[in-house]
Amino acid sequence: MAHVGTLPPASTTPVPIAIPLRQVWPWALFTFVVALFLLYIVGLDQGATSLFSGEWVHEFVHDGRHLLGFPCH
Repeated sequence: MAHVGTLPPASTTPVPIAIPLRQVWPWALFTFVVALFLLYIVGLDQGATSLFSGEWVHEFVHDGRHLLGFPCH
């Protein structure tokens, strides 16, 4: 006879969660586009190919540019 107030033993077998590819690919594409844009801003936005006028983007990401190995001067 079981004691009143006792809980049944918990399951110890992990159950994997299936995530359909239909739910993953939009987020993967969004992440890729944002990462590509950030790579452009940090590494390539300078001079003739600049999307923004002025030097403020270059000065804002200057240390990160050197940290990542992009030459800038």
